[in-house]
Amino acid sequence: MGHYDLNARNLSIDKDVQAVLLAGPTASGKSARAIDLARERNGVVINADSMAVYRDLPILSARPTIGEMGDIRHLLFGHIGAERNYSVGLWLSDARAALEEARRIGRLPIFVGGTGMYFKALLHGLSNIPAVPAEVRARVRAEAQGVPPEELHAKLRARDPETAARLRPSDPQRILRALEIFEAAGAPLATFQGAREGALLDAARCHRLFLAPERENLYTRIDARFDRMMAQGALDEARRLMARGLDSALPAMRAVGVPGLMAFLRGEISLETAVEKGKRDSRQYAKRQFTFARTQLPEFEWIEIA
Repeated sequence: MGHYDLNARNLSIDKDVQAVLLAGPTASGKSARAIDLARERNGVVINADSMAVYRDLPILSARPTIGEMGDIRHLLFGHIGAERNYSVGLWLSDARAALEEARRIGRLPIFVGGTGMYFKALLHGLSNIPAVPAEVRARVRAEAQGVPPEELHAKLRARDPETAARLRPSDPQRILRALEIFEAAGAPLATFQGAREGALLDAARCHRLFLAPERENLYTRIDARFDRMMAQGALDEARRLMARGLDSALPAMRAVGVPGLMAFLRGEISLETAVEKGKRDSRQYAKRQFTFARTQLPEFEWIEIA
């Protein structure tokens, strides 16, 4: 594991390098480092964070501001509406187009974000899972409307116990996805999770870095950042999103911070409790990001940072 503060000078970029992949937990300072690297290495920054894709969540997704982006080209940030059920497969298709754009203009692609599945898909592709017809997806989601996640998980366990065992009962988005696959294909999701296709990059030709701050320092930064988000208008952002009346199972509706702030807006909890929930959920998310990187991204070099 490396132990230095990452900057552009640490990386030797030659013509054979396809891209830089900069991953890490929430609040680890990835975006600022990616921008510095892009400025020094004639790069373009490409988003690899599943919440930063949503135009409705500029604050709660910690998306770089226009001022922070400066003159650096940024792709796949805020290009999707919260009403979309955006997936890894859709992002991989968009990432392909972003890569082509970076190459067209002669810039180094720098992927930055905290969604481990996005990085895994870049390097290994996705399982060859059959497409779910729109009518099947609509029916499954209509039947699931208002059903507690635990009951949806029990339903999945009865049909596809192997997949259910790998999913948290509190994760309705992935549970619904597995139910849709079963309904559309008549077979468990695990049936299709073998052969993979669609990898966009060769790991051996990429710089692959995972920023790993010391945990207590990271948790302090997470708490401070959530306080800044509140000062910047996170509550109004949640209020506008809530006013759209979207399905609570959509990914954007489950972004860290959103459920707690909406619970406050509905009068269910105090603002202090909502803020503490946002901070706690952020810390738990960071733990999951560390675990995913450790178990699913073995190609990445861990960089200890302050």
